[in-house]
Amino acid sequence: MNAARTASRDAGARGEDLACAQLQAAGLRLLARNVCYRHGELDLVMLDGTTLVFVEVRYRRDNGYGDGIDSVTARKRARLVRAAASFLAERPQLARAACRFDVIAVGGSSGQPQFDWRRNAFDAF
Repeated sequence: MNAARTASRDAGARGEDLACAQLQAAGLRLLARNVCYRHGELDLVMLDGTTLVFVEVRYRRDNGYGDGIDSVTARKRARLVRAAASFLAERPQLARAACRFDVIAVGGSSGQPQFDWRRNAFDAF
């Protein structure tokens, strides 16, 4: 893997760490992280009370290429929904829980991160 790609992945992982900490500080509880399926990956799976939350984390150093929230396209949303369905199929004890899809954009520096958290950012249908 080339150095630029490795640096980008490292920055994304740091952004995900910051997002996870921010969400936990807001009272959400982490259930799973980086759950991969053939048709998609779930960055964070959390509980907000009794609601199961599938969180897509978008890290942007700057907004030159658009807002992190806006980068979650219809295709990406469909992949997240399929991955969430696979997650629930593997865990029947969670299948009846209320679910939502959140997107959290992380920007700024790791010393002064900025967050744009959209609860219920999109519907599965």
